[in-house]
Amino acid sequence: MVTIKDIEVYSCAPEGINLTVVKVLTSVDGLYGLGCATFAYRYKAVETYIREYLKPLMLNRSVEDIEENFALMHQNAYWRNGAVENNAIAGIDIALWDILGKMANMPCYKLFGGALRRGVPVYRHVDGNSVDEICDQIAYYKELGVRHLRVQSGGYGGGLTLNAPATAPRGALSGIYLNSREYIKKTVDLFDRLRDRVGFDIEFVHDVHERIAPSEAIELCKALEPYKLFFIEDPLPLDQTEYFKQLRSVCTTPLAQGELFNNISEYRSLIANRLIDFIRVHITQVGGITQARKIAILCEMFGVRTAWHGPGDMSPLAHAANIHLDMSSRAFGVQEWSGIEPPNFVIQNLKHKKGALLEVFDGLPEFKDGYVYANDRPGLGIIFNEKEAKKYPCVDEITTWTQTRSFDGSLVLP
Repeated sequence: MVTIKDIEVYSCAPEGINLTVVKVLTSVDGLYGLGCATFAYRYKAVETYIREYLKPLMLNRSVEDIEENFALMHQNAYWRNGAVENNAIAGIDIALWDILGKMANMPCYKLFGGALRRGVPVYRHVDGNSVDEICDQIAYYKELGVRHLRVQSGGYGGGLTLNAPATAPRGALSGIYLNSREYIKKTVDLFDRLRDRVGFDIEFVHDVHERIAPSEAIELCKALEPYKLFFIEDPLPLDQTEYFKQLRSVCTTPLAQGELFNNISEYRSLIANRLIDFIRVHITQVGGITQARKIAILCEMFGVRTAWHGPGDMSPLAHAANIHLDMSSRAFGVQEWSGIEPPNFVIQNLKHKKGALLEVFDGLPEFKDGYVYANDRPGLGIIFNEKEAKKYPCVDEITTWTQTRSFDGSLVLP
């Protein structure tokens, strides 16, 4: 029996975003697995949870008993779920799947049942301050073969200001101020002008980011119907998902939700009642590959498709896990891809240099002609360079982008 010998945790920020990697060593010399436990804004809490609580619990347990190990980690603290715990569990869970793939000498997608598709279609991000700027980016990505694009203008939730605007009360605190009415108007106008300029051969996605009231979300989704979006992402706040019944009854625009979901009680009824079209969970936020596979199978039963969260604040290990799940799932819809590229793929005018990330992580899935391809190394196929990672210490700053406010100065969800 192959058992867990040790668990190590590494956090680094090769691109200025804190990433956490878990390394599970086994009783077989040279056999280990890597997993992602990234919670960029609370990484120290995750590190502590793994080192102080999960490591003592998991030592000497079989690496092959993934379902048992997942359930034990989940219930051992009695109170369950939450971002810190789930990301910590995910790091170990993903590493165990990586080990199992290495033991079987096959990539993880083959463990999941084999490839239903050879490449995974992805959507990329476009953001600009003008229609001309956005159209230039659309043309660029079309040349790269991208068929799905998430389009924003000026970030999430409309016009953003870093300081209290003149309309705010005296003494209002600083933060990122949002104007939902202006945002709705500008967003509808944006897609009207984009469809007029580029037509309907590109699938557009738009992210509301839960930043407007439910009644405003219904207004926006209805107004965007003529522009045939592939889906609208996170139109409703996490604590207001009951409004999906009302939204679904008046709007045919496809709906996607879920990057803040932690546990099944938050999404089970949405899937079972077919109130959303795409599930958008962040796989480490729900506990890793084990739970994500169950979500995909549940979605398949109800005609809901997956569009796993794929932002910059997750490590290449989690991106690779997304791709392996996508390749083997019948419920797959599309994959968010934040622009992580292998060394031989050069993007002109790239805002962020990828060299540091590629020095720390080798074997990233490859983007080519609108699709992403997993390598066929055993497991997840990613190699982590611990020595290089030490060159990029984590960033310990107070998170500012989540300090979002309405125009009266009160806090609103980010």
